[in-house]
Amino acid sequence: MKASDVKKGNVVEHGGTVYQVRDIERSSPSARGGNVTFRFTLYSIPGGRKFDLSLRADDELREMDLVRRAANFSYMDDGAFVFMDAEDYTQYPLSPELVGDNAGYIVEGVEGYYVQLIDDVPVGLQVPTSVVLTVVDTAPEMKGSSATKRTKPAKLDTGIEIQVPEYISNDEKVWVNTLTGEFAGRA
Repeated sequence: MKASDVKKGNVVEHGGTVYQVRDIERSSPSARGGNVTFRFTLYSIPGGRKFDLSLRADDELREMDLVRRAANFSYMDDGAFVFMDAEDYTQYPLSPELVGDNAGYIVEGVEGYYVQLIDDVPVGLQVPTSVVLTVVDTAPEMKGSSATKRTKPAKLDTGIEIQVPEYISNDEKVWVNTLTGEFAGRA
């Protein structure tokens, strides 16, 4: 596909790496006969590493067919996260490298996970924007702390640590924003 036909969200291959297009900037030269250039902000799949690419309008990019399948977390198998397709029950083992920082947001019984596939091979995991996790270790509440906005560290059941308000105690369920990794409220 020509660079001028690429849209946000497309999945393309460049230099042997697969990327998702997040942003496109078009620049037209002021001189006659100049080429229109496109600056793409790309994120690698898997891994999410940012890559900036500038191309002329007629340059070619190979479009990849990325399929998103709704899946639920089933179990751990030798360090791999095994997800089961919600429709046809296909199992997708995802390595810890593929899951990356999202590992702390994987919980059984939560819907909204999507396994990203290219040619039926898992290449990424999309997690819900927020998940409910349980506080397993945090400092005890201080008297009168409900009136202040101070925070304290709290370790959650998946192993991640976030800042929570002082009034949160052990065994409480909290919403965590998976985009920012921050406390989003009591569950």
